[in-house]
Amino acid sequence: MTLLDGWWAYVFIAVAGWLATDIWRWLGVLAGNRLREDSEALNWVRAVATALVAAVIAKLILYPTGVLEASPLWLRTGSIVAGAVVFFLSRQKPAAGIAAAIAFLGAGLYALGF
Repeated sequence: MTLLDGWWAYVFIAVAGWLATDIWRWLGVLAGNRLREDSEALNWVRAVATALVAAVIAKLILYPTGVLEASPLWLRTGSIVAGAVVFFLSRQKPAAGIAAAIAFLGAGLYALGF
């Protein structure tokens, strides 16, 4: 059995994945062109997107997996606080906040001997 024996399965997965997602992208582009930037629909989409990001971050902090699972909760929450402080002090630059949170977490893990 060679690697290319089941090539049709990979093609099917790629085509099915493309068809399932691409139509929604095009519909989003078409609908997005017709929305005003201050519309209620767009405000709702922004609120849902923000809530989803907050939920993912909360899950990573409270129920981590992998290497983060071994780190103490105080270190994970401290890195978020440090990142938020740097974010606001740097005139709301996301890269600065993310870098500060990662640096705080890395330094804490290093200090704890991980």
